[in-house]
Amino acid sequence: MIKRTLETRLVQLGNHSDPNTGAINPPIYLSTAFKHDGIGRSTGYDYSRTKNPTRTLLEAGIANLESGEQGYACSSGMAAIQLVLSLFQSGDELIVSEDIYGGTYRLLQHYANAYQFHIIYDSFTNLKDMEKRISDKTKALFIETPTNPLMQEIDIKSLASLTTKHNLLLIVDNTFLTPCLQRPIELGANIVIHSATKYIGGHNDVLAGLVIATGVEVCEKLAALHNASGAVLSPFDCWLLIRGLKTLSLRIAKHQENAQKIARFLEGQPAVKEVIYPGKGGMLSFRLHDSSWVDPFLQQLQLITFAESLGGVESFITYPATQTHADIPIKERKKRGIDNCLLRFSVGIEQAEDLKHDLNQALKQFETGT
Repeated sequence: MIKRTLETRLVQLGNHSDPNTGAINPPIYLSTAFKHDGIGRSTGYDYSRTKNPTRTLLEAGIANLESGEQGYACSSGMAAIQLVLSLFQSGDELIVSEDIYGGTYRLLQHYANAYQFHIIYDSFTNLKDMEKRISDKTKALFIETPTNPLMQEIDIKSLASLTTKHNLLLIVDNTFLTPCLQRPIELGANIVIHSATKYIGGHNDVLAGLVIATGVEVCEKLAALHNASGAVLSPFDCWLLIRGLKTLSLRIAKHQENAQKIARFLEGQPAVKEVIYPGKGGMLSFRLHDSSWVDPFLQQLQLITFAESLGGVESFITYPATQTHADIPIKERKKRGIDNCLLRFSVGIEQAEDLKHDLNQALKQFETGT
């Protein structure tokens, strides 16, 4: 059978899934229970927490797109991370990217305090130094790439060589790039996480998380934990993600095109001290020269929304210091480079010229101060 391109697989997800009717869109199976014809006789579906046909379609689809063996649809991105952390036990050690989403930091600190996990934060800029931190207790490396909010890229392939050498799991949060731009499992990762609320859903209308894994033992453990915890995604929300995935490649291309234009535009603005953009994807961050400018700038925006999320078709600007990274202590934030001048920009799919105009009129008020 010919392996179709990613773009085609995205569009065709769910098509031909209902041979009885020939429906193009897959059915939403809202049923919580399924009939047994007798003792030990099951259709493969018994109770929706354990398995649901709509969820199965999504999970198989995302596993295929990420080149994994099995997918798991969770009730949020944080539920997806919690599912993965459930693989570990008291005393285990994880080495985690220093620049990381504040919600992930908060959950990791909870596990450190409540369950005696050892969490070591590392920039992953010097892998020889990082390797020296690996001990007998180390069980996994957990990274975002690009990182949130400083957009630092981490070499997955090089890390995978280290995790193979030391028999560790490599866990990658791929929310920012999606399988359209990066497929960590193909580079050697064992587990991929998505906050599917973001680009995969793409329309700011569904809260969801996805986990994709390889390896029989890991997949079986995740399946058991997924069922036991019950943090599964509802059938309707699964259907929303299936719908979102169909247009993902088109949206990502436009997000990226716009982000590249906006990064160049911001680099020429006197009020902007620094632009941080890895060159791909729809996410960038930038710093204003003065932290006192942040609030008036945000209030002056007319098209771009000041909100705490990313990856939707609408453009959002987020202030990490008081929103996404507020739970990281101030001293720790400053150490990590998350200062009060930093703004994170999820560039939407509006016309780039309209976005430039909005940014320009909001930044003009500071021209005499630079």
